[in-house]
Amino acid sequence: MVVISEQSENGQMNDQARGKMSIFIIAEIGINHNGDLNTARQLIDVAADAGADAVKFQKRSIDLVYDKALLDSPRESPWGTTQREQKEGLEFGLDEYREIDRYCNGKGIEWFASAWDMESQQFLRKFDCKYNKIASAMIVYKDLLREVASEGKYTFISTGMTMDGDIGKAVEIFREANCPFELMHCVSTYPMEDTDANLNCIKTLRNRHHCDVGYSGHEVGLAVSYAAAALGITSLERHITLDRAMYGSDQAASVEPVGFRQLVGAVRKIEKAMGDGIIGVHEKEIPIAKKLRAHLPMKANG
Repeated sequence: MVVISEQSENGQMNDQARGKMSIFIIAEIGINHNGDLNTARQLIDVAADAGADAVKFQKRSIDLVYDKALLDSPRESPWGTTQREQKEGLEFGLDEYREIDRYCNGKGIEWFASAWDMESQQFLRKFDCKYNKIASAMIVYKDLLREVASEGKYTFISTGMTMDGDIGKAVEIFREANCPFELMHCVSTYPMEDTDANLNCIKTLRNRHHCDVGYSGHEVGLAVSYAAAALGITSLERHITLDRAMYGSDQAASVEPVGFRQLVGAVRKIEKAMGDGIIGVHEKEIPIAKKLRAHLPMKANG
């Protein structure tokens, strides 16, 4: 199990800030609900039944995130023939998030969302979420970072597509605001090739920025996430889906229900298996050692 220190100036969290002293597992629903509340509920069920700590969504104000020329351009989708119709079809509003909040409370699972613009961050304040998330695309948006940090909520900061200098600036903003946070190593390709994972960045980020580090993965399969768990991450985020063949750009980089249950179970086993690193004789080994070394001279035995 990862040992978490008290919140300090170096950005490490305490168990009260994040809620528990083990890898915090986030089921990223994102926009995989395809604008359908029933699908969202089913994905929340998948996460809760598997034992995830939280589900995460994405919130955008379409006219702020995308320019008019793009929104007016053609795109075939289940909602119409333009980019605007596709993107608005994927977006939940106040009524949908009220239902998400109600449903997650009933399931006993936390939820939060990554905002892609200032208006969306202010929208999310309507709900009593414990956590915030900075998406990799937004880590360079300093005004948004300051807005999020001003709330003082524990924040997960993804580092995909980002040079270390910009990561350092984000860290500085959260430390200046005295807002608890952790970085999340991430490679922003969908899906990510296993050979591109560069998991040693987890150690680099931890040593360079003196903070807790998680992993946000977009790979196909589970092996890379298992390796990340063994490297001492404090959080793990994976996209989930009901079916990887469903409509949507994130579906191919997502984990289906059976795989997600397997992932959560294996990560919890890995945590226990890592131990405390102290070399010694386990008490369960003592009778075995006596039996297997019984033929040795006393001098050799001691």
